[in-house]
Amino acid sequence: MPLYILTCHDKTGALDLRMATREAHLAWAAEHKTGALKLGGPLLSEDDAMAGSFFIVEADSKAEVKAFNASDPYTKAGLWDRVEISRFRAVIGPQL
Repeated sequence: MPLYILTCHDKTGALDLRMATREAHLAWAAEHKTGALKLGGPLLSEDDAMAGSFFIVEADSKAEVKAFNASDPYTKAGLWDRVEISRFRAVIGPQL
């Protein structure tokens, strides 16, 4: 099954929204860790503040990745300024 990189950048000044939604987001991620979600974690600013999220997702299509992202509590809360979805092939490191 194809892999996708899902990169989500927080809106400027949205750290309070991120923190208020974080528990629900982590519960959502835990539900998906044995399925579509292969790897994930926060993007960090130069001063180590959370500034977005990065995921590697296994899915049949980009539309499936969009649906996956739409179910994220962070997405539902309006945290993202910009979302990018790209196909990915693991060549170096563990095969996901």
